[in-house]
Order: sequence, then C-alpha cells, then structure tokens
Amino acid sequence: MQQFTLFLAIVAMALAAACGIGPMPDEDGNPAAAAADSGNPSIPAFNLQDLDGKAFTNADIEGKVVLLNFWATWCGPCKIEMPWFVDFQRKYKDRGFTVMAVSLDEDGWDPVREFAEAMEFNFPVLLGDEAVSDAFGGIMVLPTTLIVNQAGKIVFTHQGLVAKAKYEEEIEVLLDLNATASL
Repeated sequence: MQQFTLFLAIVAMALAAACGIGPMPDEDGNPAAAAADSGNPSIPAFNLQDLDGKAFTNADIEGKVVLLNFWATWCGPCKIEMPWFVDFQRKYKDRGFTVMAVSLDEDGWDPVREFAEAMEFNFPVLLGDEAVSDAFGGIMVLPTTLIVNQAGKIVFTHQGLVAKAKYEEEIEVLLDLNATASL
C-alpha cells in the first residue's frame, strides 16, 4: 500500500510539472516570492500576425508585464475571461502592461475577428497554431494564461478559468516590483 501511495505522489508531481503549473507563492501566500524568482523560464521567440496582418514579435512586448492568454472562440471559460482582460488592458496599459491573446482556433481569422470585434478587444489578438502551442510547452488546456514579467520570464501559469482577483493580484505584484526597481 505504501508503494502505491508513493507511486501516486510521484505521478501527481510529474503531472504538475508537465502541466506547467507556475511558481507558487511563499508559505505566507505572498505571490511576490514567485515574482522575484530569477530561475523562471523565458517565453520563446515568436513571430505571429495580428488581426491587421502586422507581424507581432517578442520585441513588441519587451520591458512590459504581459498577460499572455491562449484561447479559442469556442471555449466557454475563455469567453468569461475576455471582458476581464479588456478591463486589465484599460486599467494597467499606462503602467507598462499589455494583454496578448493568442487564438488557437483552427478555422482561421473569420471567427476570431468576429469575436474580437464583438468583445471590443483593446489589445493584440494573434492567431497561433500547433507550432506556437509546442513552442510554449504544448498548450493542452484552454484557456492557458501566462503572466510574464518585464524580463520576459514566465512568472505565473494558469490552466482553466481563474478568478479575476487572482490575475489582478499577480499583475499588480509585477507592476509594483517594476516601480520599486526603477526608484
């Protein structure tokens, strides 16, 4: 029985690592501990098209805190989050923040464009594919959201629907760290 319990614990740890669960807050629940971790992975180089056909690369987000969201128009939880992201872009854009939404829709731009216009997106909307998913570690769950610091390091990773307040807390921690560093 002990061997089976040990086996389950190892499987659970392996699954957590494979799912890309990001750094955890310290024992006091402080997400700043994870944000200060310089050992976080960098986002891979990318070159994607936005809704207007403009190339969008890592250089476009350099030095910013980024909420990088992988989503699809058919994804129910994605539809819940998107109005939050519009709010975040409006609220934090002047503080060095941006949302970057990468659609993994397989039907091309038409459904993405229609959805983005209906939701009045105020942030870059890009079309990804399997190669992009693979470059980011294999996006297996939609939505998958990465919170990236100003150095291009993935600080927080979320799969599935996450509370709006959780995203805000993490964004504010990174923006506050940036403000403190610039003093």
